[in-house]
Amino acid sequence: MPDLYPPEPPAADRDGGAERTVWEHLRDQLPDDAVLMHGLSMVERGVEREIDCLVLWPGVGIAAVEVKGGRVTRERGRWLQGSGERRHVIDPFGQVQDARHMLTRLLAQRGLGAASARTAHLVVVPHTDVSAEWECPEAPSGMLLGRSDLPRVAEAVRGAIEVHGAGHAPLDVGALAQLVDYLAGSFPSQVEALALAAQHEDAIEQMTRDQAKLLDALRNLNRMRVVGGAGSGKTWMALEVARRRARAGERVALVCYSRGLGRYLERMTGEWKPVERPAYVGLFHDLPLSWGAEAGSDDDSDYYERRLPLQLGELAVARPSEELFDTVVVDEAQDFSDLWWPSLLRCLRDPDAGGLIAFSDEDQHVFDRDGSAPITLAAIALEENLRSTRQIAQTFGSFGDGMVKPRGMAGPPVRLVDVSFDEAISAGDDAVEALLADGWAPGQVALLATGRRHPLQVEAVGYHGYAEYWDEFFAGQDVFYGHVLGFKGLERTAVVLAVNGFHDLERARKIVYTGMSRARALLVVVGPRVELEAIGGEGVKRRLADADAWRPA
Repeated sequence: MPDLYPPEPPAADRDGGAERTVWEHLRDQLPDDAVLMHGLSMVERGVEREIDCLVLWPGVGIAAVEVKGGRVTRERGRWLQGSGERRHVIDPFGQVQDARHMLTRLLAQRGLGAASARTAHLVVVPHTDVSAEWECPEAPSGMLLGRSDLPRVAEAVRGAIEVHGAGHAPLDVGALAQLVDYLAGSFPSQVEALALAAQHEDAIEQMTRDQAKLLDALRNLNRMRVVGGAGSGKTWMALEVARRRARAGERVALVCYSRGLGRYLERMTGEWKPVERPAYVGLFHDLPLSWGAEAGSDDDSDYYERRLPLQLGELAVARPSEELFDTVVVDEAQDFSDLWWPSLLRCLRDPDAGGLIAFSDEDQHVFDRDGSAPITLAAIALEENLRSTRQIAQTFGSFGDGMVKPRGMAGPPVRLVDVSFDEAISAGDDAVEALLADGWAPGQVALLATGRRHPLQVEAVGYHGYAEYWDEFFAGQDVFYGHVLGFKGLERTAVVLAVNGFHDLERARKIVYTGMSRARALLVVVGPRVELEAIGGEGVKRRLADADAWRPA
């Protein structure tokens, strides 16, 4: 069933029930991703127009439908409705054509992408039979539908759009979301936007927990690779797999690469019952340190990429069996190089058959290393984005290689602050201040850089150290200043992405994808539009055309 605005049908006594009849047939025949509106009123410079039924069909276009009940005839170039003394002249095609043109003008004035979508108008007379061969200059074949057309009225609407529709392209999914927001009167005020964000948070929690059903089905697989785009619930599933296996009596290690995600995993598992907690939770490279490996320098890449993983393997061979693991669960597995996987297998009591479960997203492959989990089974794919609003998911999805299926709620448009790389940090600070002034809580907002780190991040880490820096983030009291590379696997309600350059241009597309996908309810992109379009290509260009150009005060 399509989305209905409003959700209830037209009154049965209006126009002898004609509008309700047409609405019910459209409701029953239109696809689930379409939108059906009725009684849409518009005002332009004191002139009022109404569209009885408006069909918004993604991938097809827009149709304005005028409904005339009772007996309708055409005589001597005039349209007549009724019979006997109540017979009167009407102008159904003039009415709906004027309304359709007003709608198109209003959309263009708003700068909405739907203004250029294929648009058509047609008239339905549900109480009158119309010959399939009948037509006239203002009503070519397919633009006047009668009683016998009702069983296929949606198909006829689609045909009218495709044959008679004006415009340049089918209705885009992103343009549809903005169009519904406008027509339904739901361009959100800040109060409404904040309420929507709260509602979205609750919906995320429920949708993510729905994935427990998938884990139930996969519980007997001892080795599996789960792949999914940003926001598909991989981290929640990694935690839940580790919890279930620990509760079943296994000795479990839950590992990742980035510090922020590692601290998150530690905090989450620390709240569980002791019987559910994994034996080890945290960074991959902290595991060998806990077994006696020598510490290295943060800027020594050879230590982390070669010497430390090799040492882990040596230490694992020397450990007693009771200190090894029955299962190792890896989150953000795309960050692990080939050299790390053999050492992880040695951490298993049974390297050949022990549990190895890896969660990954190749579109977030932002580090200069390659590796793949030694799992021969076909990957299990998570195709839906659960975390972000539709607008955010569609925007960051245009930077990815896979298909993102948004399942989140509709939200406010993505905002774009078009400035140079050099201005991005300063303009990002302005955006943060504007959001706080509009009522967003500091703990809801994060500013993430793509190039050089924000000065406040450098200061916080230098003064407090990484442990306290991340604990401040999880406390959720203040605006968080971070970098995309360190924020993988984490999220905030509102994210300001400061696109201030890239250390590795070859990975720029994946870095932007990752940064955008950290936002749940509001995304503000601060950086040069032309560079973003060059990085992402035509698909990104189309998505950014739907963004709100913003200049934060």
